Amino acid sequence: MSERQKRLEDEWLHAVRRSRDFPKPNLLTVREVFRCAICGAVVPVEIGIPVDGECPKCHADLHTCKNCLHFDPRSRFECTEPIPARIPRKDVRNACEFFEPRRVVERETTTSPMQIQDPRAAFDRLFKK
Repeated sequence: MSERQKRLEDEWLHAVRRSRDFPKPNLLTVREVFRCAICGAVVPVEIGIPVDGECPKCHADLHTCKNCLHFDPRSRFECTEPIPARIPRKDVRNACEFFEPRRVVERETTTSPMQIQDPRAAFDRLFKK
């Protein structure tokens, strides 16, 4: 079990214990997503990313250094893992064995349930008695 998985499991257990003891506060909901490094489209990664995976929106390669959790421009060979040689193009598909999708946590937003087409009706609704 990786260190990240262990940490997530510990946080989850802590959250479960805490939810049983106290009433649940009304907080914003968050979700963990994987976004394409080129266009920013949300890509489902529940089953993993194959080496030949492409973004459904821009058709860019997904199994790249830019989409990897270990990509760090400040590190040696721009990777935090011990790779034997530098990978020159960070946005082109590669077969790196250390690849792990870089997920981000973002706030879950919803669309407005009511969209008024007529501006006059929207104005009248503001000053309705």
